[in-house]
Amino acid sequence: MTDIDHRQAGRDSLFLMADLRIEAQAGDHRVKVRNLSARGMMAEGTVRVTSGVGVEVSLRNLGWVPGRVAWIQDNRFGIAFLDDIDPRVVRAPAGQGAGEHTPRYLKSSVQPPDPRNLRKL
Repeated sequence: MTDIDHRQAGRDSLFLMADLRIEAQAGDHRVKVRNLSARGMMAEGTVRVTSGVGVEVSLRNLGWVPGRVAWIQDNRFGIAFLDDIDPRVVRAPAGQGAGEHTPRYLKSSVQPPDPRNLRKL
């Protein structure tokens, strides 16, 4: 698959923070998620990465997602995910659509009301 294939996927601009792990390096790095699609994302941060290096990014409601650095420009870089994700799950508020990797304290215990029980004013 080429970089061009990844650029054709629809992507949404957004602003989220995420943790990033870089292959063969210790520790996590905090990055800004600038846009996100099913196949990848654009990250921004002071972390130094090289093109082609394996990474994992912790995305809200999904957990750790493996990928590879596809491109680098200044303090921004693209990550191509190894497997497609559902970006709608990441955009949902923490705890809504939360996956099995989401910590329990981030999952909402409040259930939305049943619309059939609401009355119109």
